[in-house]
Amino acid sequence: MLQPATLQFLVDLKENNNREWFEANRKRYETAKKDFEMLAQSLINEVAKYQEGVANLPPKKCIFRIHRDVRFSKNKAPYKTNMGMHIVKDGKKSGNGGFYLHVEPGNCFLGGGMYMPASPTLKKIRQEIDYNTAEFRAILADMDFVENYGKLGGSQLKTAPKGYPKDHPAIDLLRHKDFVAMKQIDDDTLLAEDFVSWAAQSFKAMKPLNDFLNRAND
Repeated sequence: MLQPATLQFLVDLKENNNREWFEANRKRYETAKKDFEMLAQSLINEVAKYQEGVANLPPKKCIFRIHRDVRFSKNKAPYKTNMGMHIVKDGKKSGNGGFYLHVEPGNCFLGGGMYMPASPTLKKIRQEIDYNTAEFRAILADMDFVENYGKLGGSQLKTAPKGYPKDHPAIDLLRHKDFVAMKQIDDDTLLAEDFVSWAAQSFKAMKPLNDFLNRAND
């Protein structure tokens, strides 16, 4: 269960996104970070009940750093105003599809799938969709998936990807550059005592999509 103080820290950080304020409030940050790590561990424990390869993941391998990489960005604010975790086999840098939680006051969400997969991975996924279109459509049409996430999201090409005709029967899926889905949640849901079990059940509806994407990438 996440503590309200963690959300309040993020609210205050958004209003004071500079190193001086951050250092003056470092103890608050360390408390919020520990709180988020405990939430990550609880979610890992629940997800491990149905997802192989995550049971022994330490939270630090799932949680994204709060410092922004500003080298190539016009926005020079040094800190992210959200906290995020990606529960996935081999950790957040693995490139595998997994389960994502985004904590940002007023803009919290659950998600999953693969975001901006590398070109070789994207090619493999498109091939898997081409070979197993009916299976992929069934995953996206599954009641649990639709009730939790609606439909497949992510950026798309405006035309057919290289190697596929424009009239391909799965062109609507093959145009995808990302294969993600998300579910918006309000702050009260995030802070509820039963959030971990509720989120784990929502993540479970994402598992068939992740399994398909990860199989393609094997």
